[in-house]
Amino acid sequence: MDEIMIIGIAGGTGSGKTTITETLVQRFGGNVSVVHHDNYYKAHHDMPYEERCLLNYDHPDAFDTDRMVSDLKKLKAGKPIECPVYDYTIHDRSDRTELVEPTRVIIVEGILIYADPRLCEQIDIKIFVDTDADVRILRRILRDVEERGRSLESVINQYLTTVKPMHEQFVEPSKRRADVIIPEGGQNQVALEMVVQRVRAHLEITRH
Repeated sequence: MDEIMIIGIAGGTGSGKTTITETLVQRFGGNVSVVHHDNYYKAHHDMPYEERCLLNYDHPDAFDTDRMVSDLKKLKAGKPIECPVYDYTIHDRSDRTELVEPTRVIIVEGILIYADPRLCEQIDIKIFVDTDADVRILRRILRDVEERGRSLESVINQYLTTVKPMHEQFVEPSKRRADVIIPEGGQNQVALEMVVQRVRAHLEITRH
């Protein structure tokens, strides 16, 4: 098995993580797999929908980090994983899983992946996408209302009660663990091209 490189892409909600992730997938196709931190939200099947809506999804404890660390170790060892799938519309883990193959580059994407040292240990290159808070909240509103079926009021309420305070308590401090900080996310073409070149170099080395 060729050497596998794991790249972390972290940053606040709406910072542009997805743009960078999608760019790498488009450039390198089958050489890249993506693991989303959001899919590792803990399951709450026993809890009514109304209570699930009130949970704090922006705290490190909301995630099944043990399973994610275990899955990343399997991928690094060249073994496929059955990744859980989270359903935003019901605020709960779905019954489905998704097969993720151990490709030569694995992207781990999420807001809190650097908040836990155990996850950091599994990530070879840690990128943090740094974007102004006002831009991030506007992007989050558009995404949650258009793609996730949320009301404007619920998005704003969630942002003020958990997203913003948790960003300041956990996401922002985790930036110190990053190897590379990219201002303005996917709009930063210079930084994006540098990441692309680093991935290309890894693929060329492992190909020979």
